Amino acid sequence: MKRKARVSTVILYVILIFLAIMMIYPFVWSVTASFKTSRQIYGGNPLDLIPRPFTLNNYKRVLELLPFGRFLLNSMLLATVVPVISIVLASMAAYAFARLEFRGRDVIFMLLLGVMMLPGHVTLIPRYALMIKLGWVNRYIALIIPAVFSASLVFKIFFMRQHFLSIPRDLEEAALIDGCSQWGVWRNIMMPNSKPALAALAIIGFKTEWNSFLWPNIVINDFMKMPIQVGLTYLQSNAQSSWDILMAGTTIAIVPVILIFICFQQYFMAGSLTSGMGGR
Repeated sequence: MKRKARVSTVILYVILIFLAIMMIYPFVWSVTASFKTSRQIYGGNPLDLIPRPFTLNNYKRVLELLPFGRFLLNSMLLATVVPVISIVLASMAAYAFARLEFRGRDVIFMLLLGVMMLPGHVTLIPRYALMIKLGWVNRYIALIIPAVFSASLVFKIFFMRQHFLSIPRDLEEAALIDGCSQWGVWRNIMMPNSKPALAALAIIGFKTEWNSFLWPNIVINDFMKMPIQVGLTYLQSNAQSSWDILMAGTTIAIVPVILIFICFQQYFMAGSLTSGMGGR
């Protein structure tokens, strides 16, 4: 029995390793291709991951063709400001739904969850018409405000509510007995004890805003205000079939998200595991 279990375990690991290689290989190839010459990409062995010769000229060309530095700055601004604002607002609302008693609380919460079922494309035209009315087209505020008050805010409220429900009420009651207000409980008790959940939402929010394409492509037409995903489409039209340059631009766009996840992955896993344990 032990031998059969050991053999099945080995087979399972072999299959999992094979699947992992299949999923990781395209990404590794795109990164290594960014350091290859165009001649090696088209004429060399596609399974060869080692650049021969190693060159940084592709990255230099990317920065020459388009203001990629500005694209990175714009995306970094959006991927920082939008998650911070939405997490603060969501945590306040989540605390109200998790701890405060008021009439219609559960009904309002269920209605909010219904917003998550509404496809974002349904509201695309009304949102754009609203941007025109407000005069926000081709302005940063058109990228920030709609992103903050989107369906993702409802998900953050739900996520934080579930996490707040898993925090013992004893901590909150002790603070209230000592004279702490509800605002103080949220700020000094709930938020410091929610670091894993906050980190998980920060990573999700960063990735979502960093990869946003459709809405910025609609409301922004100024090169100096475009995020990096929109800039990549212009790079594709400028670089034409130069895959070495395209891979360099893609690598620049991917690396920040990977670094953020690597730095905060332990909090992300902890927050994902604990935020569904206290729900009702």
